[in-house]
Formats: sequence, C-alpha cells, structure tokens
Amino acid sequence: MAAAGEPEVIRDKAAMRAWSRRRRAEGKTVVLVPTMGFLHEGHLSLVSAAANASAGAPVAVVVSIYVNPSQFAPTEDLATYPSDLSGDLRKLASTGAVHAVFNPPDLYVRGTSGSGGAAVSGSCLQEAAGGHETWIRVERLEVGLCGSSRPVFFRGVATVNLLPTLFPGAYSSRTRFVAKLFNVVELDVAVFGKKDYQQWRLICRMVRDLDFAIEIIGSEIVREADGLAMSSRNVHLSREEREKALSVSTSLVNARTAALKNSNSASQHMKNQIVQTLSEAGGGVDYVEIVEQESLVSVHTIDRPVVICIAAWFGKVRLIDSIEIHLGS
Repeated sequence: MAAAGEPEVIRDKAAMRAWSRRRRAEGKTVVLVPTMGFLHEGHLSLVSAAANASAGAPVAVVVSIYVNPSQFAPTEDLATYPSDLSGDLRKLASTGAVHAVFNPPDLYVRGTSGSGGAAVSGSCLQEAAGGHETWIRVERLEVGLCGSSRPVFFRGVATVNLLPTLFPGAYSSRTRFVAKLFNVVELDVAVFGKKDYQQWRLICRMVRDLDFAIEIIGSEIVREADGLAMSSRNVHLSREEREKALSVSTSLVNARTAALKNSNSASQHMKNQIVQTLSEAGGGVDYVEIVEQESLVSVHTIDRPVVICIAAWFGKVRLIDSIEIHLGS
C-alpha cells in the first residue's frame, strides 16, 4: 500500500485493469499520462493537464513509466536511456495529483529461440516463435518525419501508439505499444505532449480509426528558460552541445515570425534557412519538414495551419522539436 499522498505503484497488467475499473465504478474519469520515465517539468505539465482534463468532474490520474524496447532500432540508445524510478516517484508524489503509477516489467509476450528455448529480448522486430505477431499501422501518417529515419519506431508506438507517413515504418512499434497500453489501462482520457508532434497526430488518428472510446489531449511543449525543449535526453548533452542545440528552438521561432509576417511563404526556402542555421551551429540534420497540422502532408506554400518539425543530432543525442503556425494569429 502506498503512503498517504503517494501514488500506488502497479506492475501487473491485471491489477492495472482492476484499479481502473474500481475508479470508474466510483464515478471517476481515468486519465493516463504515458511516459518513458526520467521525468522533468515537461512531464509534470502533462500531469497538471491530466488533473484538469475532466471539466471539474473527479479524475483518477495514472502515469505509466515504461521504456518500450520495440521503438528503438539496434543502433539507438535503449541501453543508455536515462532512468531514475525513485526520483520519478518523488516528483509525482510532490504534485499531489497522481493516484497510480503503472510500471510493468514488460508489456510484451516474448517468443523463444528455436534451439535453446530461451526468452527473446531486445527489439520486438526480432522476436522468435511465440512472440508478438500483431502490429498496428497508421500507414500514411507514419510515413515521413521520424518514420523515414527510424523505420521501426511507429510500429512499436501504435501497438503501444502510431504515426508513420513522412518517415515510413518508424512509428509502427510505438503505435502497437500505445494500443496495448490503452487496452491494459482501460482509460477515458490520455495526455500526450506535442514535442513529438507526429506521434501525437498518429495516436489521434489511431483512436479515431479504431473507435477507441478515448479522448486524446495534446499538451504544449515546455521549454527551458533559454528555449530548449525539455527532454530526458538533454542530460546527455555536453555544455557545448547544449549551447549548439539552442539553434533548434531559435530557428523554429524565427521561421514562425517570418511566416506570420509574409503570408504564402515558400516552405522550401524556409526549410533551407533552418537547415543552414542548424548546420552552421554544428548540428547533424535528420530532417526539417513543414507539413499540414492534421494530415502531416508536406506543403509548398505556408497558406494554411502548418507545423514545422525538426530532428537533429548534437553529439550522440538526437533531439526533436516542433512549432505550430496559425496564420492570422
């Protein structure tokens, strides 16, 4: 049992379902904040949004802490992804708004190897017989953006989440993860940050297309005082790399200012300017895209609501950021 004011920590899937059903029987709205842990103020802003998600009606807020291995490619930073569960629990308890933390050891059914019968670990893309075979694809939205450079990412998201059109395949792992998470938690509302804009839109589309009775809330990006988008990966930036990384938010703000001053701006010219800014700062550009906010389709002219999405490397750290542009605002 958790002490007074501390969230209950739940590790078993059946126990998580039972907890949510009890809260719903009490007339409460179950609100989920999915995270990968190593929490910062950006995550806590999602908790605040969750606590206020039901227009004054009683809510039961659950935060999931789970690093989904299926959304990491073999060359990515699963092994070094930062973790501090005890610190996370203290931060969540300090909000006074979190009722439960779902921290499962694994959400996946692992297959066994054909020879020794040992459980298969690591990427779900590599599972052997008896492992997961079911995936969720949000086919158009998962193409492009992160889907192009991280081809396993969104499949693991949708099946725990989903969004792959600008970068094909990247979000299929995440979509599977989110769908599984939604089924286990049996929630009413989920809160996602807009920093990973493609993921948020992909999950919205998955929920719509599969008729999940869930409301998805997109929460605005929380930034450091100097403009850097908060991220658990920022801890791996050296002082010099962090200074260079400020070029991401600076280029986004400058691009939005230019677009609002000059309607019908050419998107390719703006993308070229952003790439130049990032490159001159020492960043390795993964992508810069200007797309429609809902469809994530690339635009040639900024004459409608769009979002600029960036992914760039600084040292060994891959950072993502985005900014919405609403003409006339």
